[in-house]
Amino acid sequence: MLFNSISFLFFLPIVLMGVALAPTPRWRNAFLLAASYFFYGCWDWRFLALLFATTAIDFWVAKKIHATADAHVRKLTLLLSIGANLGVLGFFKYCNFFVANAQALLQSLGMSVSMPTLSIILPVGVSFYTFQSMSYTIDVYRGVTKPAERFWDFALYVAYFPQLVAGPISRKAALLPQLIAPAKVTLERANIGLMLILLGLVKKVLIADMLAPEVERFFTHPTHVNSGLLLRGAYFFTFQIYCDFSGYTDIARGVSELLGVRLCINFNQPYLSQSITEFWRRWHMSLSFWLRDYLYIPLGGNRHGESATYRNLMLTMLLGGLWHGASWTFVAWGALHGTYLAVERWLGIGRSPQQISANPLWRWVRRGVLTVWTFHLVVLGWIFFRAPNFTVAFEYIAGIARCSHLTAVGVIPFVVGLVILAIDIPQNRSGDQAVFLRAPWWLQSPVYAALCFMIMLYGGREIPFIYFQF
Repeated sequence: MLFNSISFLFFLPIVLMGVALAPTPRWRNAFLLAASYFFYGCWDWRFLALLFATTAIDFWVAKKIHATADAHVRKLTLLLSIGANLGVLGFFKYCNFFVANAQALLQSLGMSVSMPTLSIILPVGVSFYTFQSMSYTIDVYRGVTKPAERFWDFALYVAYFPQLVAGPISRKAALLPQLIAPAKVTLERANIGLMLILLGLVKKVLIADMLAPEVERFFTHPTHVNSGLLLRGAYFFTFQIYCDFSGYTDIARGVSELLGVRLCINFNQPYLSQSITEFWRRWHMSLSFWLRDYLYIPLGGNRHGESATYRNLMLTMLLGGLWHGASWTFVAWGALHGTYLAVERWLGIGRSPQQISANPLWRWVRRGVLTVWTFHLVVLGWIFFRAPNFTVAFEYIAGIARCSHLTAVGVIPFVVGLVILAIDIPQNRSGDQAVFLRAPWWLQSPVYAALCFMIMLYGGREIPFIYFQF
């Protein structure tokens, strides 16, 4: 069931009504859990058992860790959780990838082998809910949080439908207390929720889905296409993936606001970043913080010298790339961003403008140059992310590098960019995702009505969100 589907249009009011009519918080959460499992089962009911098994294992593991003081038992029990979660990811997401690469390696060594591959369906959202569940057991092991008292509360934490299939990846301390004791849905919160849903649908339906056919065309056959059109396609995908994923997050946060639960912000205007370091503090923030807290810091972070820091940055980004999918192009995308981060650290680019100069004009110019430069570094990375293989990726980059017919880029990418900036700049300057609610009612009403009309006009295609495949 897609957020941008007719079925969800009927599903959401039923859920809101059921939650409002529930006589007690326990009945409310029982209904919400059933709705979440129904929501997930609409994709493929067979994977409900996998979701339940992950939940049951990690609930038991957390209880076991908390109940014993034996360090050896605690560590072994935690390894059971990590092994189970990574085992699920490894089998469903990477099994055929590793088999194919092992076969290619053996053949390169002169050994003729034929390894069978399996017809495996990737469970939607598996990367997200396994990471969320695993963070819970690790936090209990570290003593950061206590285990959930009731199994069904924890099951709702894992399966909570607004964020189940594409995040944000919420921590137990931030989400579970809200599920157990949700805030009252005031008129203000309802307005924020509806505005976020509308904003997410605008990004998804009116921008991302409109750009999707053009992106597909350019990345399927980049050969013999002039540089201007290839650059146009790269810009289009840069805008598409941002509006698609941040649009999903906006809708998820909006729906959750209507349920009295506030999800964390997952995007904070990342294309306004002045460095790749800043970009990763703004893009898919819940994953970035997850990788930092559960991978980069445990590896040693920046505590053991510059060489170790560069190694840890690279390993973190390589695994972050592989998390996105079973393809070497994702690994290359992660390696490229790891290189960016290492070079920026070496050059000291992360210093703030105030540390560079007190001159306001110089700081403004510097900010503009660094923002444009960072944006195009990100665009380069997205080519590897979107290309189906290295052949297409290198053909695409080589085509742009020819610099032929650059005027063919046209004005449309710049118009789309200005539309996105019209959304992002007010949010960035105010620090408020709901800043548009500050506009007078006589301006809000016709704008929202026009946007709703356009969504209904162009929203019948129900194109899945990009990050559902991860």
